[in-house]
Order: sequence, then C-alpha cells, then structure tokens
Amino acid sequence: MKELTLETLIAVFQEIFGSALFWAMVVVAIMITLAFIFVLIRDRSIEGRYLARAELSAPIGGIAAILFVQYMTNSGFSDIGGPIDLIVLLMTGVAGAGGLTFLAYVVQAFTRRRGEER
Repeated sequence: MKELTLETLIAVFQEIFGSALFWAMVVVAIMITLAFIFVLIRDRSIEGRYLARAELSAPIGGIAAILFVQYMTNSGFSDIGGPIDLIVLLMTGVAGAGGLTFLAYVVQAFTRRRGEER
C-alpha cells in the first residue's frame, strides 16, 4: 500500500467489521449527525446544560469504541506494536467519545418537556 485513499480505508474497514456492520455504522453516524444539525437549527444555539450532561457520557463512548474495535479485530492491548497503533487506538477513543456525546445531546434535546425553558 503506497498511498492512503478513501477507497483503501473503506476496504480495510469492511474487512475488519464486515460489509453489513460497517455500512450500518456509517448510516447510524450519518443519522446522528443529521439529527444534531436539526437540533442546532431548531434551537438556534447549543444548550449548555444539555452539552454538559452529554459530555459526561464521553468517557463511556471512548472506552466502548476501543473495546469494540479490539473485539472485532481479535486483538488485545498487548498487540499494540508501534506509534501508529497507539494513534489509531486514541483516534478510535476520540471518535467514540464524540459520537456518544452527540447522541446524548440529541436524545436530551428531543426528549425535553414541552414548555421547558431554553
């Protein structure tokens, strides 16, 4: 592999997760992102208390993402061999933390009671 392209990344992720699971994760990520954008447009701002509560879920999302990838790849933490492995592990954690934070924010925004102050 001489160059890193989007097609190469998609092929690698499909090999790791399987085609159905990979595309299901892509669809879910797009849906969460669109829901977040909808909430931002609807509310015209980011609600501080929702964001503060949503950020509490970030460590859970980061750890869950790392453990999920470790399980899917049949590897463990002892298999981390070099700097790129550590970078991928950290980026996986950041992606999981961000994803669960967005999801928690959207869920709070959609489930708020009618008439609740903004």
